[in-house]
Amino acid sequence: MRVIFMGTPDFAVPTLDALVEAGHQVVLVVAQPDKPAGRGRKLRAPPVARRAQELELPLAQPRALRRGPFPERYCSLEADVAVVIAYGRILPARLLDSPRHGCVNVHASLLPRWRGAAPIHWALAEGDEVTGVCTQRMEEGLDVGPVYLSRSVAVAPRETAGSLHDRLAVLGAEVAVATLAELDTLVPVPQDESGVTWAPKITKDDGRVDWTWPAVRIDRRVRAMTPWPGGWVAGEGGPLKLIEVEVAEGQGNPGQIVSTSPLVVACGEGAVQLCRVQAPGRRQVAGSDYANGARLAVGAHLPGGS
Repeated sequence: MRVIFMGTPDFAVPTLDALVEAGHQVVLVVAQPDKPAGRGRKLRAPPVARRAQELELPLAQPRALRRGPFPERYCSLEADVAVVIAYGRILPARLLDSPRHGCVNVHASLLPRWRGAAPIHWALAEGDEVTGVCTQRMEEGLDVGPVYLSRSVAVAPRETAGSLHDRLAVLGAEVAVATLAELDTLVPVPQDESGVTWAPKITKDDGRVDWTWPAVRIDRRVRAMTPWPGGWVAGEGGPLKLIEVEVAEGQGNPGQIVSTSPLVVACGEGAVQLCRVQAPGRRQVAGSDYANGARLAVGAHLPGGS
C-alpha cells in the first residue's frame, strides 16, 4: 500500500519500522516541527523525524495543516491510507478524506476507554487491570471513529508508565500491520459512547500526591507518572520526589511516619513504603537512607497533606 505515516514521539517509531518491514511504500512521513530542547535550547528533531531521515523517507514537519503548501502535497500523493499514531494534532476533514481508505489511528488504549492524549498514564492511575492497543477509522473529533482491531494486555502489578509505554509501542506496531493487511475487508465497529472516559494531557501537577489519599491510590499515581513527571509531595524546601513506592502495612494519621527503616508513611487508608526518594538538589536514595539523613523519627509527619 501507499502509506502516509503521521507520528511524532518514540511511541510511534516501532510502527513506522514495522510498516516499512512489511513492504508498504511509505510515500511521506509527517511529524511535528523541531523544538528547542536541553540547556542550550537548540532545535531538536522529534524521534519520528529522526527515524525517517535514517530510513531516507520523504519527511514533512508542517506548522499548518489547513493552509500553505502541506495540504496540497499531502493530497497529491494519492495514498491508499494514512496511519496516524501519537501525531499530536487534530486533522482537518480534507486530510482525513484524501487517502483511499481514509486515516487509521493507532491508539494506546481499548477505545472508548481513555480517549485523549495520555491513555497509558490514566489507565495506570485508575487501576485498570487490562489495557491494550486498537486501530480506528479516524473521523473529525478526538478518538471518536469506529474500531478496526484491538489487542489487550494485562497490566503488571508493578507496571510504570515507562514500562507499559514500551510494551504497547511494540503491540501497536503489530496491530497496525495486521490492520493494513486486512483493510480491504475489515468492517470497523462503532464505539459504545456509554463507555467513554477521557485521558487529558499530563502536566507536572499530575504527579503531586497527598497523604490523605488511600495508599493504593498513591502507589498507582506514582507508577502512572514514572518516569515523567514523577510522583512528588510538596515540602518546605521544595518537592520531595517519590521515585518508587509500594503499599505497606501500617496505620496512623495521614503523613505520619510509621517506620524509618524501611521508611513507611501512613495515608488516608493504609500506608506506603517510600522505597526510593529524591530530596531537592540531592541524588536518589533509599527511603531509609533519606530518613536517616533527615533525622526523621517515628511519629513525626512528612509534609504533603492537604
